[in-house]
Amino acid sequence: MPTILIILAIIILLILSVRIVPQQQVYVIELFGKYRRMLTPGLNFIIPIIERVAHKQSMRTRELQVSVETKTQDNVFVTIRVSVQYRVENKDAVYNAFYQLEDPERQMESYIFNSVRAQIPKQPLDEVFDNKDAISDAVQAELESVIEGYGFNIIASLVTDIDPDEEVKQSMNKINAAERERRAAEHQAEAEKILAVKKAEADKESKILQGEGIAGQRKAIAEGLSESIALVRKEDSDISAHDVIDLLKFTNYVDTLAALDTANSKVIMVPMPTTQFEQFNQAVIRGNEASAKD
Repeated sequence: MPTILIILAIIILLILSVRIVPQQQVYVIELFGKYRRMLTPGLNFIIPIIERVAHKQSMRTRELQVSVETKTQDNVFVTIRVSVQYRVENKDAVYNAFYQLEDPERQMESYIFNSVRAQIPKQPLDEVFDNKDAISDAVQAELESVIEGYGFNIIASLVTDIDPDEEVKQSMNKINAAERERRAAEHQAEAEKILAVKKAEADKESKILQGEGIAGQRKAIAEGLSESIALVRKEDSDISAHDVIDLLKFTNYVDTLAALDTANSKVIMVPMPTTQFEQFNQAVIRGNEASAKD
């Protein structure tokens, strides 16, 4: 019976002495409350009862998220969210990380608060958004100068969000909307201006071409009349130029009447008596002669 008890005691002591450390972790071992050694990943043994695991330190990269409420230079309250990635550098740094800092994350938060509140009040709200990377660099630099001395390695410090007061955000949205409307109005006015200019240029070109067409038409008519007069006088030398012009006028008069006599025409023409036509002709001649004298 005593032998069995001794064997059981030995088995229990062996079980209590075995410590299996997972990968990326380091165990701190103390002997009667005093630092003794470190246990690395794998199978380890301790002295039961007198040795104990005082701390289990993860060597993985961890993330600390901090929200800092502060005020900008133009008196706008904003909430700055900072994310810090950090880890214990190596096994040798575990001693400082555990024995020199009571609450590492809380102490890092204090330095983050101090750094952010030193940067933001110097800048107006618009510059805060533009200088987000500079704020991140300032936070990381301050943490590195202090925390790395305790065995922590600051991998990155990121400003993940800048959140102004709700009323300020609504005002900023209204300003942005008004600015977009102003730009849209400017573009629309510019487009209308271009259309008006193009329309005026087209109208100008149309009138120029129309004038050239009328001028060409009149020139062609004049040349045709000149050739007609020359042809008639060649055939009969007794016919004067005045007689030829009368004949051409009468011919144009008859052609005009024929052109107006169409099925869809809504114009009623009353033929002019020969005597009235002659009077009209004489009036035209007298007007031309008067113009020539002037």
